[in-house]
Amino acid sequence: MAVNQRTKRVLQRSALSLALGICFSPTLYAQSNTSGAIFGQAGAGSTVQIQNPATGFSRSITVGNDGAYRFSALPTGSYTVTYTGTDGSTSTREGVNVNVGTGTSVNFAGGRSDASTLDTVQVRATSAVNPIDVSSVESTTILTAEQIAKIPVARDATSVALLAPGTVRGDTAFGNLASFGGSSVAENQYYVNGFNVTNSFRNLNFSQIPFEAVAEQQVKTGGYGAEFGRSTGGVVNQITKRGTNEFHAGGNVFYTPRSLNSDTVNYYYRNPLAPDDVGTLAQDNSNVDTNQWITSAWASGALVKDKLFAYGLVSYGDTDKGLAGTPFGDKPADEETKRPTWLVKVDWNINDSNKLELTGFNDTSKIDTDVYNPETGEYIGTRKQENGGQNWIGKYTGYFTDTFTMSALYGHGEFKRKDGARTATGLDVSYSGDLNDPASGCPRILDVRPTYRQDLTGGEITSSCNITNDAIDRADSKDTRDQFRLDFEWSLGDHLIRFGYDRDDYESIAGTSIEGGRYWRYSTVNPDGVVNNGDEYDIVREQITNQGSTVKLKQWAMYVEDSWNITDTFLAYLGARWDTFENYNGEGQQYVKIDNQFGPRLGFSWDVLGDSSLKIYGNAGRYALPLTPSVAVRGASASLYTRQNYFYTGVDPVTGAPTGLTPRGGLQYINGEFGEPKNPATIAATNLDPMYQDEYILGFQSQITDHQAIGARGIYRKLKAAIDDNCDYTPIYDAAVADGLTPNIPNAGFPYCRMFNPGEDSVFLTDVEGNGVLTEYTIPADLLSPKAKREYKALELFWDGSWEKFFFQASWTMSWNKGNTEGGVKSDIGQGDTSVTQDFDYKELMVDSYGYLPNDRRHSVKIFGNYQFTDEWSLGANILVQSGRPQNCLGVLYPYHGGIHPYGSSFFRCGTTEAGGADGPSEAVPRGTYGRLPWTNSLDLNVAYLPQWAPGLQFKIDVFNVFDQQKVTAVSEVAEDGTTGAPLNTFGVYRSTQAPRSFRFMVQYDF
Repeated sequence: MAVNQRTKRVLQRSALSLALGICFSPTLYAQSNTSGAIFGQAGAGSTVQIQNPATGFSRSITVGNDGAYRFSALPTGSYTVTYTGTDGSTSTREGVNVNVGTGTSVNFAGGRSDASTLDTVQVRATSAVNPIDVSSVESTTILTAEQIAKIPVARDATSVALLAPGTVRGDTAFGNLASFGGSSVAENQYYVNGFNVTNSFRNLNFSQIPFEAVAEQQVKTGGYGAEFGRSTGGVVNQITKRGTNEFHAGGNVFYTPRSLNSDTVNYYYRNPLAPDDVGTLAQDNSNVDTNQWITSAWASGALVKDKLFAYGLVSYGDTDKGLAGTPFGDKPADEETKRPTWLVKVDWNINDSNKLELTGFNDTSKIDTDVYNPETGEYIGTRKQENGGQNWIGKYTGYFTDTFTMSALYGHGEFKRKDGARTATGLDVSYSGDLNDPASGCPRILDVRPTYRQDLTGGEITSSCNITNDAIDRADSKDTRDQFRLDFEWSLGDHLIRFGYDRDDYESIAGTSIEGGRYWRYSTVNPDGVVNNGDEYDIVREQITNQGSTVKLKQWAMYVEDSWNITDTFLAYLGARWDTFENYNGEGQQYVKIDNQFGPRLGFSWDVLGDSSLKIYGNAGRYALPLTPSVAVRGASASLYTRQNYFYTGVDPVTGAPTGLTPRGGLQYINGEFGEPKNPATIAATNLDPMYQDEYILGFQSQITDHQAIGARGIYRKLKAAIDDNCDYTPIYDAAVADGLTPNIPNAGFPYCRMFNPGEDSVFLTDVEGNGVLTEYTIPADLLSPKAKREYKALELFWDGSWEKFFFQASWTMSWNKGNTEGGVKSDIGQGDTSVTQDFDYKELMVDSYGYLPNDRRHSVKIFGNYQFTDEWSLGANILVQSGRPQNCLGVLYPYHGGIHPYGSSFFRCGTTEAGGADGPSEAVPRGTYGRLPWTNSLDLNVAYLPQWAPGLQFKIDVFNVFDQQKVTAVSEVAEDGTTGAPLNTFGVYRSTQAPRSFRFMVQYDF
């Protein structure tokens, strides 16, 4: 049967579009987080066969009466697609790429003439970026290992994710994490081969496979379907390499020498309200440098040809870092990280209808940090930390019929969080987790006495033996995850139905104690407020904070979605997800349950011209986030948190601890009685909703030449509900007094802080009098806090190009991120207590808190690509130009009941300091109005050499931050002393800058 010229052009244009490859490919038709699909049109009754030449995997389908065919749940790779018509005619497409989460369209006509017309077009993999995919409503980025290798980018999941539009680097206080679409860094999910590897304890970490083992990385920045949940930020999904019929082996070494690193700039005091210190060195970075090498070796091949395959990799990395402020000693590094990691992947093609996969990996890292006395340079000891563990993932895929597929996945993962220290004399510092057995070692010391008092008593009081100056984790801390999921896919005519069930159980053994068991705070009492008139006296406060429990998070979900081809050019997507979250405290008692949280998802994709050259698409969805298990360790479980003031007669010259103690007042228990578990019914509002947000996206893509495409999309995200804690007990106290009760505060049934939805009326059960009787109180929202607000608006523009030897992607994101809460964490002060930040503890803290948030970057321009000059030489580049983040001025709230609010310098107010103290009302400085940090720009380059005289050998040099731009990226925003309101000289001091110029060398050999 002949076809008209329009049909021929459509088929040819579709094939050429496919030839551009799949890289930054947003797809709906195949949303599986481990596999992809091939689909298309062919003559009714004809046969379509796919085969992966590398593994021998093969499947055949007889095309139905509607002319549509689909191969779902395909392992990623390159396929050959063969069409056999009812008249015996054949046509073959070679090099059809299948990437994770994508559907690749390959169309055949119904007769011999049509097949032969297209037979001259062979589809082969190229390095294109962001091709037009008319089956998509998502915003998804996919980069393969080959493409990542050609771009000068750090070899970790976050750095690759930051190439995607709409992502910005999070505050360094939380490590190397990304913010997606204005959300906090604690709202993302991370997967390896479909298994959730997010460290859900605080959502601020994730298990990481050796980067050399990554075959593809998919980054979902928005619009993802009902299969994905538990994220209000983004999704990072990595697929590992696997074995094929051909044996491959190799190894490489990456080396970053400290000798070629540029010096890190020093940080100086710059607060004009403390003029005596302006220009004085605040942080000495002369010792800051990095020396790193990572070596890997791998091998892969067939254990049984076409049936059983294996891939294995071992890797070892060693990183030496010099730390800021410790320029003493001869050692060039103060922190050493060793990473002995490995990964194994086994694939078994049982037959054409059944597949099994097994993945195992270990990401253990050991960190030793040498600590020196800042006054003498004497070695004190070494802090010893260990993170990571083993993960095992098993997956079965069954192709039951041509139209029905099922997959089942089970995974088990462990993540250790060991912490401790060893003193210079060989003594071990550790914490067992027993509330009555605090951590060993030297206590933490803080001296806040005025200078004239220090002079009278012989100087500032410090410890010469404290190693961590912090709390340490219990020795057996670890997180364990067990995940099981079932996913089904069923093609029914114009409908592709997908549905499934996901169970994810998470357990954390957690707890902390202050090193040495005590935190001593020296201060001066001045009864009449007159300085140095002889009536002042010194006191010391003892604080003990011990936590230890085993807490759990149980979560499961069901989803269903329908991709409906209403016409040949218009696809509608309808999806729904139901999430259930349960949180358990250390006694095994449930204290939060959110049942069947509904998350609808809607979308469309319109192939305007019918030839895949112009696509208009959109989606809308609701996304929910569970409460992290970390909340339960102190807030919902037994803990010890006490304070007591003493007079003292002397100070231990080594430890800094006071001697000759006499109590000044009684022992104060904070947030509960001594070691008593909290009543689980009192920890959270009984009407608690999960944190969730709504998202809307509308966009288009257009092919402007055979090698170039442009596109744009608008994004709007709005936070609908947040979870945080409130510590103002006065509304409940007042209600209880009005009922004629005598409140007993605190007790195990009346915790100071309770979980709630800011801005909503909250229903609390409270043991007011400590007698075990729970009373229900509904507290109006206006007595607790304003509503949590966060909005993200963005316009993303794209330009993509791909030629035989050159590819690039350029994007420009204009965004506005505004609200009164960042989300799970608080970058303003670097607070990483996910879901229990100080934001909503008291309603006064939220005054003037609405404004541009820390992850707001008005403009972000990203350009990256690679040019292959010859068969031997190539050049890669990566450019980032970005506007700076907003600044705040945080000070005290004065007057507050005749003094300064007990939360100190946590308010969006400054101005009490100009007269030298809190002698006048503070002035409002609303969030984000104190100016912005400067624009940053960086250029990274690499040169690769593949000598033809030694096939398999490669050399590469990466240069990061070529022009050594070290613009500031974060500053200290706390402007006033929290006790006196006096100006802090640390206000405005840099907290982080762009990393200095560095070089990375690579040599690799494959055979």
